[in-house]
Amino acid sequence: MKGHGSKFGRKKELAIAALLTHRSVEDAARAVDLNHNTLLNWLKIPAFLKEYRAARREVVHQSVARLQQATGAAGTVMLKLMTDPNVPAAVRLRAAECVFDRAIKGIEIEDIEERVAALEVAAEKTDGKR
Repeated sequence: MKGHGSKFGRKKELAIAALLTHRSVEDAARAVDLNHNTLLNWLKIPAFLKEYRAARREVVHQSVARLQQATGAAGTVMLKLMTDPNVPAAVRLRAAECVFDRAIKGIEIEDIEERVAALEVAAEKTDGKR
C-alpha cells in the first residue's frame, strides 16, 4: 500500500493548495479532479485539517508581512493628508485620529511586552527554586 499512501500525499498537497486558492470546497475539489465529498471527508481527518490550517496560517503570515512592508508608505500618506490644508477638514481630522490611535497602540504594546518579559523572568526564578 506504499503507492497508495504517496498518491494520497501528493493529492492531499494539491487539495490544500486548491482550498487556499478557490472560493469553495466544491471549486477546490474540481480543480484537483477530486470528488467533492472526498475532499469534505479529508477535511474531517485531523492530520489533513492540521496541515490545511498550517498552510492557511502561513498565507496569512505572508500577507501580514507584505502589509508591514507598506507601513512606511501608509504613514507618509496619513501624514500628508493630516497636514495638507487643501484636504477637507474631516479627512485631516480622521488622519490625525489615526496617528494618535497608532501611537497609543504602539506604547500599549511596548508596555505589555515589558510586563510579559518581567513575568517570564519571575516564572523562571520560581521554577528554579523548585
